Amino acid sequence: MRHIPNILSTIRLLMVGVFLYFFSVERYLACLITYIAAFLTDLLDGFLARRNNWITNIGKVLDPLADKFMLLAALSCFWYKGWLPGYLIAIAYVKEVLMIIGSAFLFRKNVVVYADWFGKLASGFFSLSVALTLGKYFLPTIGTLHLDVIVFVIAIVLALIALVHYAKLNLFPMLHSKKE
Repeated sequence: MRHIPNILSTIRLLMVGVFLYFFSVERYLACLITYIAAFLTDLLDGFLARRNNWITNIGKVLDPLADKFMLLAALSCFWYKGWLPGYLIAIAYVKEVLMIIGSAFLFRKNVVVYADWFGKLASGFFSLSVALTLGKYFLPTIGTLHLDVIVFVIAIVLALIALVHYAKLNLFPMLHSKKE
């Protein structure tokens, strides 16, 4: 039972391929459903892990990695279609890649970075922006009001705050201690 959160994270990783497939064949409702299902499994695995004390180091890595790959897949698709401004996608993409590289570096140093409220809030806004971006295909008012772009900008700001926060808590102390 204690492996259920990690199994859900693994399923979420597999859902990245499902999302990409549906997007490639222009099945945008299926993309939206896949993304929402991935978001819900993220909530469920986090809830189960915390509630039952099933938190593992592999889960601390696998969970955010699945989230990042799903987001990067969606951003790549949106860039390809021109659905969101390219410069905003580039900022988000660079931030996510920096987080993956930083987490891998810290993991090799036996430091596991876990998500906190800054990251969770940014992730929630990114998920909402993805849902709104896909949703404007069905509800043009979303596009007219630019709700997807507004929420995406908020997500980027929160993500950059999270990046600085994670670096301050995890990376900077390690680099500072090496100098001494």
